[in-house]
Amino acid sequence: MSDRSGWTSFEVDVAAVLDQLGEGEVVTYGEVAAEAGHPGAARAVGSLLSRLSDAGLCWWRVVTTTGRLAPHCETEQAERLRAEGVEVVDGRVRELSRYA
Repeated sequence: MSDRSGWTSFEVDVAAVLDQLGEGEVVTYGEVAAEAGHPGAARAVGSLLSRLSDAGLCWWRVVTTTGRLAPHCETEQAERLRAEGVEVVDGRVRELSRYA
């Protein structure tokens, strides 16, 4: 886990939610925002994860409300999710509620 001492409170809040996720669990950007105490900040969560993808956060476990993977790293995200037993078909997590 990386040093988070210089992170904003929003970044720390989001990281705390992601730290609770286990292998094979998948959540939406909106769910992360709400759980972190920042409802309505789904886009900010997405932006944060794209900026801090190398910070030890399990970014690959976060998808859109329709199960769509991140377009800029769809292949890697699909590989990581499949390695955790998550079914990914055509760039989406199939039956998203199954992995929540």
